[in-house]
Amino acid sequence: MALLAVYCGLILLASLVGGWLPLMVRLTHTRVQVATSFVGGLMLGVGVLHLVPHAWEQFRSVDLTMRWLLGGFLTMFFVQRYLHFHHHDVPEDAPETHRHNERGADFGHTHGGAGRNLTLADKSARHLSWIGAAFGLTLHTLLDGVALAASVELDRHAGHTHGLLGLGTFLVIFLHKPFDALAVGTLMAIGGSRSLLRHWVNGLFALANPAGLLLFYLGAGRFSQVAPHFLGAVLAFAAGTFLSIATSDLLPELQFHAHDRGKLSLALLAGIGISVLIGSIEPTGHDGNTNPQPPATPIRREAIPHQSAID
Repeated sequence: MALLAVYCGLILLASLVGGWLPLMVRLTHTRVQVATSFVGGLMLGVGVLHLVPHAWEQFRSVDLTMRWLLGGFLTMFFVQRYLHFHHHDVPEDAPETHRHNERGADFGHTHGGAGRNLTLADKSARHLSWIGAAFGLTLHTLLDGVALAASVELDRHAGHTHGLLGLGTFLVIFLHKPFDALAVGTLMAIGGSRSLLRHWVNGLFALANPAGLLLFYLGAGRFSQVAPHFLGAVLAFAAGTFLSIATSDLLPELQFHAHDRGKLSLALLAGIGISVLIGSIEPTGHDGNTNPQPPATPIRREAIPHQSAID
């Protein structure tokens, strides 16, 4: 629990810093996108290379693992679709337009929009936008807390009582959380929210991850006895949410960020590379027999030779 407390404190600090970041340093569109690509690559690697294999070790069933993964992916997909919360960019004093030449055509898109006069309908829409973002990201952060607790608990069940348990999941959440807080703060700033309200919302949002940890441990003891695959289901579901967030960060680059394709590609590969290196640091591996639980699929009785047949 001490390690989880340290993880939780660092993530809470990262979330607070993300909300304060625009006040401390000047962020540019390119810097934010490069950092987002790096974290997206890390999230993609941890989801595929760590959480999915760990979930399979609990289930010993590809079908169950993939069903829970799909459930996590679709859950986060629809949360993003209807709450429109996944926004990683920086507010600008005036609209910043990037011209992208692709296939001989000249495309442009703008970021910001604070320079134009806002109608009452615009202000109302932006107010609802940050509320939806805060709600969606809070749900996302709660799931992150559950995933972190499940990853640490998995390593503990495998008999490891030392080392950095759940390191990969922690790094993903720790590095991604400032962008989530930045998204809420940015939308609130664009919507004209007061600074005091922004600080309050940022502080409450930072507490969502510890709340997710508590949710896991309140439910783990109860559901793990009723459903032996509780831990595997949580890990596979978390992997699905990680993949959904990572793809929503990475795929728009193909259309809108051709001008920085080299930087963004290197950042993506660096994030995946870090996730591979984490595998050599984590106490549990995927190739060895580190799972103390028996296979989930029962052995068919007819597959065992009768004693008379052996004699």
